[in-house]
Amino acid sequence: MSDNILSIRGKTPIIADDAFIASTAVVIGDVEIGSGSGIWYHCVVRGDINEIRIGENTNIQDGSVVHVDRFTYGTFIGNNITVGHMCLIHACRLEDNCMVGMHATVMDGAVVETGALVAAKALISPGKRVPAGQVWAGQPGKYLCDVKEAQQAMMDRIAPGYVELAGEFRAAGLDIRDLDATLSQMDTPTADVGD
Repeated sequence: MSDNILSIRGKTPIIADDAFIASTAVVIGDVEIGSGSGIWYHCVVRGDINEIRIGENTNIQDGSVVHVDRFTYGTFIGNNITVGHMCLIHACRLEDNCMVGMHATVMDGAVVETGALVAAKALISPGKRVPAGQVWAGQPGKYLCDVKEAQQAMMDRIAPGYVELAGEFRAAGLDIRDLDATLSQMDTPTADVGD
């Protein structure tokens, strides 16, 4: 197993064969990652003290952190979701087809409902619920407007685009599991054959 895919407390991450895990991402413990999803460079997905579930065709972009609460909340991220670069997703629930913009934070017990959009740099406070089809922005995050046609088009474009990109990275052998296999083969001693 990769040095970046780690077991703890008897729990080992379960990752779909066609998911993409970047070489500098770290995935730890009670984590499940579904088909077509991507965990990009410098992400940490740490299910050490509770569970993390990431559905299908979801992208967790570069530099994001996904963690849990020890006693109450795991983290549940559904299908077809975009989590932008450098987000903090902590002990919350992201429902299918929503989006969390770059550098946003979603805190303990919060729920981002289906089709909702959390704007870049927003802070969704503990226990808040972002209703389906709404845009929330600010610190703390508050209702801004309903999702507009252009925003919906962006959401509809980004998630499948990242599924395609993750497939390209897998095909290029850049998944950490493929890189580890290549390195293991290179480290295997070979017989010394004379001239």
